[in-house]
Amino acid sequence: MQPEPTALERDRQQAEFTLDLQGYLRRRLTKDALKQARKAWRENHVLATRVGKAYGIEPRMLISVWGLESNFGRFSGVRPSVPTLATLAFDGRRANLFRGELINALMILDRGDITIDRMKGSWAGALGQAQFLPSSYLAFAVDFDKDGTRDIWSSLPDVLASIASYLKGHGWTAGMPWGYAVTVPQSATDAIESIGLRAEGCRASRELTAARPMKQWRLIGLTAADGKPLPKASFDASLLRLGDRAWLVTTNYEALLAYNCAHTYAVSVATLASKIAK
Repeated sequence: MQPEPTALERDRQQAEFTLDLQGYLRRRLTKDALKQARKAWRENHVLATRVGKAYGIEPRMLISVWGLESNFGRFSGVRPSVPTLATLAFDGRRANLFRGELINALMILDRGDITIDRMKGSWAGALGQAQFLPSSYLAFAVDFDKDGTRDIWSSLPDVLASIASYLKGHGWTAGMPWGYAVTVPQSATDAIESIGLRAEGCRASRELTAARPMKQWRLIGLTAADGKPLPKASFDASLLRLGDRAWLVTTNYEALLAYNCAHTYAVSVATLASKIAK
């Protein structure tokens, strides 16, 4: 094996952490991306709906994740995964993570799920159209087309079902919205500060407040961004503030963060899903 220097360069320049929300949305949710998303939905809505029903996931969300992860199957990665993971494992920044993923990649090869010449992915070792790290592949990849292989490289049924399996495995609840755009009045400042931010989780999770019932958010004065009252829902939500925008987000949003722990990513996925059928 030879080192993959591009992996180290990209590891330190991830767009999710170098761009603000508006910059990220402009880069990812272009007119062409929206056009392609709607085309992908028209062509695959029957399959996406069938997968969504099987796992309790909003089908447009599956198309959106697929689009942002692999440009609707156009990019599943060109870098050889084993050398890439070995390079990141040798690097000191996240060595323990990538050593584990290297071993997992070798396990996938040992099981015969794919040949080493086909095991290609992103600069971070993420595999196939679902862009799963090897550990996620082992835990969540699905053989939805029942051909005997969990093929997230070339089988769209397996790709969409594996994405659905991942989201469900990370707490997605059927029928629950991901969140609501809200307006936060100045009068709510003290109450929000008393709720406080989370102390645990990935960086994006720690930028959310602790979860509270929707009733409590209504009582302290939050309203929907369109000026209407917040819905009388029974689930809990956390407040997310990015610049001058704010949302109440549910555990379904946190399932998106599990896929990529960056608010720019999760908000982009949710935004694209909401625009697909319009």
